Amino acid sequence: MTKNYLSTRKNIQKKYLNKHNIKKLSKNFNKIFDEVITDINTSGRTLNILNSNFKLNIDTKDLKKFKKFKDIALIGMGGSILGVKAINNFLEIKIKKKIHFFDNLDSKKILRFKKEKNLKEVLFLIISKSGDTIETLANLFTLDIIKNKSRNIIFISEKKNNTLLRLSKKFNLFYIEHRNYVGGRFSVLSEVGLIPAYLMGINIYKLRKNIKAHLVGKKKLLLKNNSIELANLLNLKKLNNLIFLNYSSELEHFLFWCQQLVAESLGKKNRGFLPVISTVPKDHHSLLQLYLDGPKDKLFYIFSIDEKMKEKINIEKIHNESLFLNNKTLNTVKTAQKNALIKTLKKHNIPFKEFKIKKIDETVLGELFSYFILETIIIGKLNKINPYDQPAVEEVKVITKKLLS
Repeated sequence: MTKNYLSTRKNIQKKYLNKHNIKKLSKNFNKIFDEVITDINTSGRTLNILNSNFKLNIDTKDLKKFKKFKDIALIGMGGSILGVKAINNFLEIKIKKKIHFFDNLDSKKILRFKKEKNLKEVLFLIISKSGDTIETLANLFTLDIIKNKSRNIIFISEKKNNTLLRLSKKFNLFYIEHRNYVGGRFSVLSEVGLIPAYLMGINIYKLRKNIKAHLVGKKKLLLKNNSIELANLLNLKKLNNLIFLNYSSELEHFLFWCQQLVAESLGKKNRGFLPVISTVPKDHHSLLQLYLDGPKDKLFYIFSIDEKMKEKINIEKIHNESLFLNNKTLNTVKTAQKNALIKTLKKHNIPFKEFKIKKIDETVLGELFSYFILETIIIGKLNKINPYDQPAVEEVKVITKKLLS
């Protein structure tokens, strides 16, 4: 990873780890790591998105005509939109445009948007790997934006017989191919994430700059140790809940992206972690009692960003007492709460890992995406779980279409 961009610490007690199992997983890691490298270097495989020679299947020059739009609306579900939301959230300070997301069925939101916006002045990106995602099509048709030769619509889908491709041909709309070998939850570093990021004004080349940093040296060792530990925990089924404790608002949607990645990739064969996003310190006042004194079935991932804040609390000018909050920033208060929690977790032997991010930029976010993709895939392979499919989800989709027919 980028030098000094991330610091980590952890506390996982021996009772949660099986030494024999860890030795076995350690032996298997090298073989699986070699498979990962092969996949990165092989065209047509999901991990090829991490290859340094990866190229968009469209020239960015062809996208310049869309850069004039000040409002961008994205319509998609799951992996087709979660990565873009994470980019927008993490790098919001750099984005000068208004970004709107339609990633659920919310009639009030759709109607309000149609009423408040001149839809001809909004750039719409409609993203669906299959090209037939029910919710995406429902939102698209409810917005009623499709017109012949519309110059404010971009479709991204697989290049096969599907609704989005047929519409693009029938109405002569701008179309970009979604690589059929890249599943939605892994697609953020492909056209699915990079094209919206480019149109939002993000440097997509910096976003991909160091995405292979985890494959060598100390960073590879960090990837190896973390993957083996989590694969062991997944195998033993002692800690079933993975709680993301988030102390930074810029990470909220990145963690929702992680949630899908972990749940869909590893939730199979009666195994998996239940990934839960917990906003703290707010949740100190609602869920902390359960976290500390409830069932011991949770692993906590603690996320924070070093935030530089100059504005301090000034109590003395309104209250003639020297209180402990005086002359502190909100970030100082939040950091104290986080460190107090970590001390308490240690005292009660509750397992956790901390990820403290020291910089906000495209390169850092790209490395975060890459790290968690690699870690999740390796954990799955170590447990002989296919991390790329989601058969149970497909079953629900099939039944839904039958009920609507």
